Amino acid sequence: MKFMKLGSNPDTFQGDGNEVSIAASELVSDITVRIGTTKFYLHKFPLLSKCARFQKLIPTTGDENIEIHIHDIPGGAKAFEICAKFCYGMIVTLNAYNVIAARCAAEYLEMNETVDKGNLIYKIDIFLSSSIHRSWKDSIIVLGTTKAHLPWAEDLKLVSHCIDSVASKASIDVSKVEWSYTYNRKKLTVENGHDSPWNGVKQQQFVPKDWWVEDLTDLDIDAYKQVITAVKTKGTVPKDVIGAAIKAYTYKKLPSLSKVSMIHGDAKVRAMLVTITCLLPSEKGSVSCSFLLKLLKATNLLKCGEMCRKELMKRIARQLEEASVSDLLIPTVDGDTTVYDIDLILSIVEEFVRQDSKNAQRHNGGEVNDHVSAPSASMVAVAKTVDGYLAEVARDPNIPVYKFFSLAETVSGGSRPVHDGLYRAIDMYLKEHPSLGKSDKKRLCALMDCKKLSPDACAHAVQNERLPLRIVVQVLYHEQTRACAAATAIRADSIGIGSYESSRSGATTNTEDEWDGVMAVEDLSLSKTTKLVDKCDTAASTVVVGKDKDHGGNKGATGRVAKGGAGAATPKKALGKTVSGKGQTGERSSSDSSDSAVAVAVLTSQEHPKRTTRARNAAKSAAA
Repeated sequence: MKFMKLGSNPDTFQGDGNEVSIAASELVSDITVRIGTTKFYLHKFPLLSKCARFQKLIPTTGDENIEIHIHDIPGGAKAFEICAKFCYGMIVTLNAYNVIAARCAAEYLEMNETVDKGNLIYKIDIFLSSSIHRSWKDSIIVLGTTKAHLPWAEDLKLVSHCIDSVASKASIDVSKVEWSYTYNRKKLTVENGHDSPWNGVKQQQFVPKDWWVEDLTDLDIDAYKQVITAVKTKGTVPKDVIGAAIKAYTYKKLPSLSKVSMIHGDAKVRAMLVTITCLLPSEKGSVSCSFLLKLLKATNLLKCGEMCRKELMKRIARQLEEASVSDLLIPTVDGDTTVYDIDLILSIVEEFVRQDSKNAQRHNGGEVNDHVSAPSASMVAVAKTVDGYLAEVARDPNIPVYKFFSLAETVSGGSRPVHDGLYRAIDMYLKEHPSLGKSDKKRLCALMDCKKLSPDACAHAVQNERLPLRIVVQVLYHEQTRACAAATAIRADSIGIGSYESSRSGATTNTEDEWDGVMAVEDLSLSKTTKLVDKCDTAASTVVVGKDKDHGGNKGATGRVAKGGAGAATPKKALGKTVSGKGQTGERSSSDSSDSAVAVAVLTSQEHPKRTTRARNAAKSAAA
């Protein structure tokens, strides 16, 4: 730390324990200066020779002892003592901790050059410019002391000079940093006494880009705001480094940010959160989405204002694809019956969808094509996260179905390559809300595309008693179609049928691989495949045998397939058993039975092409 000694006379100020300071001298004191509870017994001449204010306060005539009360001197008794010792020519040591107080007190006492050459104000200004402001850490310490001496420090431009000094050093090229900093508690090799040349060439010290971040965390929020604003204005520091600095400062000042209940209701914390939000760089990716969501969680619980809340939501939406499910679990404020604030997340997702749509239009030159374009990678990632979030909030019995549905519907089905995550969320909601009406169940399940369920999810769905019967029938139908397509592809490969069917079968197989390879269902306890799906797969082999006769293919291969399917149930029988079994639960409505009849008719028409007309008529009758 830099310091400066003024004066040459020994320090003869004394204290007697009654907060009274006496200047030891052969002459009896003729003036008493009272500052607060402290009395200074001094002499007129040393004070009059240096301080213009005392020239106005002390009468020039009269030898009687006078007492002067000073109430508003900046720095109080300690700062006045420094000025008084300077008047007596005593040794005074100035450093980064007391120089601002001494400078403001000297200004108050008018210790300028018009009174005496080389006065205290002049000497302190030289010390600040030539020593303090050239030191990185002393500049930070001095800036931290200015708050106690406002508005004097601001009027004298002491604050602005300190801010400019700190911001200029933080913005300098890292290759030119030669002073001490606290990054990882390491010092430069020069300070550690290892400044020895290696092969005659001085080794260059590696300085990270964020070397200054940790040292600024000791500042109060007002000084920190001014420094970061000045750093931004200079424009040489990368935005991600500024974001890292703000994040480090936030965690230093609010270590319980993730546990906001510990700081609930603190007005200072609310003001700090608002300031931090305003300081965040506007560029995307300057801070992580996880950090933004923690700030939103804190500002939401502490009620920091709608503007702060909306600003954070807008920033979060721009990089929502980075968020995890745990980041989105923001508790509701007091008075709400739900555990998590699903409305807040819905607003963020809606904003993300709007921004993604604008980006897509901008990418296409503002043109809207007739065909549906493929979803962006960020949209796919957000859809997966939303499904995981829905599965978590579904455990709350107080979440109304319309909120659950609105959030699930916000992300389009096309953004979900596989619907296993959505199925898991819906199944969890149905499990936690057993009294949900049939119409609401159908509405929820209509969000799913059964063609995009993985085989494991399908196996779970066909034995899921919570699903409406029409959904189970749809799953069975698509599983049967997929099984038939797979069997046809295998058969075509083994008997070498025409190029047209081979290419068609190959396309079907690719579609299946695409569905199965994106995402598997989570936590569904699918250790066993149901007998019902096995029967449908076996029935598919039987259908292939019938087709083989028409093609006149390899009889040996046909015989092997038929043998494997001997005694297996037909798809129609399998569906019949499922429908009858589900009907015994008493949960299915007449409309469910009609839908199942339609699905059975369609499957029957595929198994027996000659009976297509009859199957369609039966389906229409059942539906009526």
